[in-house]
Amino acid sequence: MAPHLRRALGFRDLVLFYVVTTFSLRWIATAAGAGPSALVLWVIGAACLFVPLLFTVLELSSRYPEEGGIYVWSKHAFGPFAGFMTGWTYWSSNLPYLPGLLYFAAANALFVGGPHAQALSTSSTYFILISIAGLTLTVVLNVVGLDIGKWLNNVGAISGWIPIALLIPFGFYSWAKYGSATPFTPHSLLPGTGLKDLIFLSTIAYAYGGIEAGSTMGDEIVDARRTVPRAVIVAAVLIAGVYIAATWSVLLALPSDRIAGLQGLMQAVQAIAAKANAAWLVPIIAVFITLNALGGVAGWFAATARIPFVAGLDHFLPAAFGKLHPRWRTPYVALLVQAVFAAVFIVLGQAGTNVRGAYDALVSMGIIGQFIPYLFMFGAMAVLQREPAGPRVIRTPGGAPVARALAAVGFLVSLASIVLACVPADDDPHKTLAVIKIVGASVVLLAAGAAIYFIGTRKRLS
Repeated sequence: MAPHLRRALGFRDLVLFYVVTTFSLRWIATAAGAGPSALVLWVIGAACLFVPLLFTVLELSSRYPEEGGIYVWSKHAFGPFAGFMTGWTYWSSNLPYLPGLLYFAAANALFVGGPHAQALSTSSTYFILISIAGLTLTVVLNVVGLDIGKWLNNVGAISGWIPIALLIPFGFYSWAKYGSATPFTPHSLLPGTGLKDLIFLSTIAYAYGGIEAGSTMGDEIVDARRTVPRAVIVAAVLIAGVYIAATWSVLLALPSDRIAGLQGLMQAVQAIAAKANAAWLVPIIAVFITLNALGGVAGWFAATARIPFVAGLDHFLPAAFGKLHPRWRTPYVALLVQAVFAAVFIVLGQAGTNVRGAYDALVSMGIIGQFIPYLFMFGAMAVLQREPAGPRVIRTPGGAPVARALAAVGFLVSLASIVLACVPADDDPHKTLAVIKIVGASVVLLAAGAAIYFIGTRKRLS
């Protein structure tokens, strides 16, 4: 049984939490850079991953609403080792993910300073220092408590919608006045079937991940069994709809070959603002995009720190991980340890490459890390259909056969995404080094998790 945690998250807070952890402005630029076929791929990604993920979270969070989420679900289905490895990989996936998101924040913050600040866009030192500063801010707020830290989540979520609220109408304004900058034809909308297209589809699937994160904080949600399902459904509709609408609006205003992933969204904003004679909007929107990224870091930091916290309570990790701060009642040891490891990845991501190469490597490592626990989660969804469902369990429409079918689709998409994430970007100047970093770091993290589990088990038995 977990020590008492303050119940700080209501329905509104949880919807905003899901939005800030799942919806990310950086994927809009990535999608738009692929051209009109991205609109179809958003729909395919929603059908193949987001829908299975949605029903999996709805059912499993209503079956087991307690603290730990994906860790608890896997433990119930497959036993303590699988539960620990699920929690470990889910936690460790954020070690490269958080630096990638902080890099995105740092890249877009440069637009606040105007054209002169763009000289820092290739500076590794700038990206490392700004990322460390953003990491420190999120750690402090989360240690103080979710009732304080949630405001950065909420501000981040709202800050993400403000650029979208401007981007979509401005995109259609540009279309009405100048015509579409991107030709939309049946051929251009048809997704390709080459390796590059499949790799991009795995990124789209990754962009939809995160809706399960709130369930890791079950003991800190007001009436979790009722609040989580409602919040998941509302957030899912908002996220999928806005991804598609925002990508379309960017393509209306800017050709896809002028959009790059790390700063692509602000490039689109600049182009649209210039057409509308509203250049003054650029630094303002850059502030909101930066806040959105920081809110995403804070949200993921809060969610995944609960995994080692619960593992500490189960005595697989040192008991200190299960301790709460005497004043703020937060798992401060788990938070601080996660911050140290994330800082290491911020620095290691730059090893032997440029800023863009580091960002791409961090994204690939994040994809692998996130989809490994998804394999366990979708597997748990299928296995747990054998258990009787109580009256408060939200069953998948169609019952166990449909639930197992959706879990199988989600499992296969997750597995394919892991394989495709190992392929380096076409423009990476050091492809072999990129593969070594991506695969090597993932293997090391898996081996470390298994070692920690068996050492912890031996100590428990002795």
